Amino acid sequence: MSSPANNSAAWYRLPADQVVAILESDTQQGLSSAQTAQRQDEYGPNQIHEGERTSLVTLVLRQFSDFMILVLMAAALISGFIGDLEDTVAILVILLLNGLIGAVQAYRAERAVAALRALDIARVSVRRNGKNQFVTATDLVPGDIVSLEAGNLVGADMRLLEAVGLECDESSLTGESQAAHKTSEAIETPNLPPGDRDNMVFRGSHVTRGRGRGVVTATGMQTEIGQIATLLSAQKAVQTPLQIRMARFGRYLALSILVICTLVFITGLLQGQPILLMLLTAISLAVAAIPEALPAVITISLALGARRLSRHNSLVRNLPAVETLGSVTYICSDKTGTLTENRMSAETFVIAGESFTHLDQTAGRTHAVQLGRALALCNDVVENDHDLHGEPTELALYHAAESAGYHKQTLEQAFPRLAELPFDSTRKLMITLHRQTEGGIAYVKGAPENVLERCRDQLGEQGPYALDLDTLLTQADQLATQGFRVIAVAQRRFNELPESLTGCDQTLTLLGLVALIDPPRPEALAAVADCRSAGITPVMITGDHPGTAQAIASRLGIVEAPARVVTGRELDRLSDTELSHLVGTVRIYARVSPAQKIRIVQALQKQGEFVAMTGDGVNDAPALKQAGIGVAMGKKGTDVARQASDMVLLDDNFATIVKAVREGRRIFDNIRKFIKYTMTSNSGEIWTLFLAPFLGLPVPLLPIHILWINLVTDGLPGLAFTVEPEEPGTMQRPPRPPQESIFAHGMWQHILWVGLFIGGISIASQAWAIGQGHAYWQTVVFTVLTLSQLFHSLAVRSERQSLFRQGLWSNVALLGAVLLTVALQLAVIYVPALNPLFNTQPLPLFDLGVCFALSSLTLVVVECEKLLVRQGFLYNATGRQDQR
Repeated sequence: MSSPANNSAAWYRLPADQVVAILESDTQQGLSSAQTAQRQDEYGPNQIHEGERTSLVTLVLRQFSDFMILVLMAAALISGFIGDLEDTVAILVILLLNGLIGAVQAYRAERAVAALRALDIARVSVRRNGKNQFVTATDLVPGDIVSLEAGNLVGADMRLLEAVGLECDESSLTGESQAAHKTSEAIETPNLPPGDRDNMVFRGSHVTRGRGRGVVTATGMQTEIGQIATLLSAQKAVQTPLQIRMARFGRYLALSILVICTLVFITGLLQGQPILLMLLTAISLAVAAIPEALPAVITISLALGARRLSRHNSLVRNLPAVETLGSVTYICSDKTGTLTENRMSAETFVIAGESFTHLDQTAGRTHAVQLGRALALCNDVVENDHDLHGEPTELALYHAAESAGYHKQTLEQAFPRLAELPFDSTRKLMITLHRQTEGGIAYVKGAPENVLERCRDQLGEQGPYALDLDTLLTQADQLATQGFRVIAVAQRRFNELPESLTGCDQTLTLLGLVALIDPPRPEALAAVADCRSAGITPVMITGDHPGTAQAIASRLGIVEAPARVVTGRELDRLSDTELSHLVGTVRIYARVSPAQKIRIVQALQKQGEFVAMTGDGVNDAPALKQAGIGVAMGKKGTDVARQASDMVLLDDNFATIVKAVREGRRIFDNIRKFIKYTMTSNSGEIWTLFLAPFLGLPVPLLPIHILWINLVTDGLPGLAFTVEPEEPGTMQRPPRPPQESIFAHGMWQHILWVGLFIGGISIASQAWAIGQGHAYWQTVVFTVLTLSQLFHSLAVRSERQSLFRQGLWSNVALLGAVLLTVALQLAVIYVPALNPLFNTQPLPLFDLGVCFALSSLTLVVVECEKLLVRQGFLYNATGRQDQR
């Protein structure tokens, strides 16, 4: 028997009897017990393999491979070496918590492939040994003959042998919202995507209508869903912009600290300072220069952001994803269920040449009554316990009739159904015959080209009149090009009930045309506009029809019609180089496969774009994992998509992404402010220690002073930055380029010159107080350096906006942290028991006032810097709006 793995994409091109022969099966007898056993041994259970699970220990260890984390671990060891056990414990606790949080998130992400197993089906009807029997879906093997009927879930990929009015919902696999009509005839066209293989049914889809039989062609990992699982397991996690920036920051910081501390150590020795003192000073400076609070600030910022987003129906599965959306430059969105409602809706009714958007608008037009009745009666929707069951198109027609007052159950009492001819892909129409008071009436609905050619006239206000076939076909074509699925509805009256339905579809009277579409979500239009104003490019990637995709994209403002639509077939013909040149200009992709979605995302990533991918189907899962951030739907989304994603929209609301982008930008801004604050503070300490010896002054601080400043200024004030409100104009600026340095937009210049200023006023205070005793002038320098950093923390709350415009009370946490830190510093100066420990002595109030006055100059100069920025004299390339 030929391996299904080698022929899975070609089965649809072969006649049904040839497929059965190749698979060595029999349509009447099915497989024998011996054949079944042999194939179960050969192919194994019909399951999706999960792959080897990564142990929790391995996941934890991976969290400590980041360069910044290794630098912090070294800092912890150095702190312990110089006797600062508290700092050592604090650093190690922070790192352990970060590692555990990261490991838990990674463990949850690894469950993505495992979620595919949820698609397994309990029992299926199969023909074996000449008898029908029910088996579990895991027992299916290639060659099994399986019966299908409405309501069944499909347990394996099958080539159809028989299809009677058979329709399948394949939206989770192909992304197409309307059910696919199935046939048993061979299709000659090569390289068709799954959505166009009308004589195949696929594992994970379900039968919405009709019945059929199929021969199993692929099981387990060889099915279309199995191949998606293979793609999914092969995708590696993409580093977020924050992770990239922090890794780069850690490397540069470690090298800089090594050079600076070496210079301080050598300078002290040249000045004649004791070797041990300078060694401890250099080591203390190294510890102080490393912002060990940074991981805590990042983790807390992300955790608080995740909590805030959860209040807006957005569940964050991967903490870095909270910030990541702030860097997104492209959002590649699935159409069905993401931008649209994933349900068909009747939006246009053409009756006697007039167009209506709702059927109830036709009230008073007697000729429209017949259309309402036809939609309600020529319909197979069934209501069970207030639950409606039926094919999506019929459900839409049912709802349109019901909302206009044409109730199916009531009408069926007056016009009972006597016979029906279900829709099939050959005739492309459906007929129902009903009894009425005098004789009977047949209602027909189907494809316009098939129904209209059977009509002799159309119904108007004054009765039937001549049919203008060309005009009606043109109207139908125009609606189809706008993305609508068009249905024509007609009737035929009988004075006497016919004996059969033969001929009932001839000499019809047209009642009207109905145009249906999977409508865009009402909030999606505003969300797309918000994305574009924020500099984010929305792109639609769908498995649906190109015309439908273009229509929805145009209605949402993603493109202006007409726009180019690239199909899966075109993608197959494009080389990677050609696609990379094209990907920046295309906004709609249609009829694409899961592998092609990944290829599109990768092409954008190679162009330097940071890509978010939204989706809800099984077919979206690999691209969700490949993207910089995957956003899945929580209500209508599949488990596979949710498990592969970084974020889940609990309300399936595309607009929630905009809120997440806003939150991500706020979080990154606050992390950046903390880095700006702490690195400027560290810069001030380094300049103070480095420049004093060159000016003929003794080393101004002891190791205990450096560690104390590091503890009180990086701790509470740093954490308070996590709750800083967002900057004005956050959503009116373009995304940050993913490769952009965290020190861009004037940050490194600020760190350099403000650090130098803080060092300058600290050394100036040392020169002012140096004649009043060693402990005294050290206390002055110690105090000025600490207070300067606290004033700086207030000044950098905004990059452009004045503190006096913001107000002190807009971040109560930071104000409280600053006041508490001032109180702790005063305790070190004025509590007698602490003086010997810190080598300090009390300062007169006047001298303390001088310390405060000198330190407050830091706030003044930073406010002057922000004024120059707002006036456009500094850092003009920020891309940010004026925020006076």
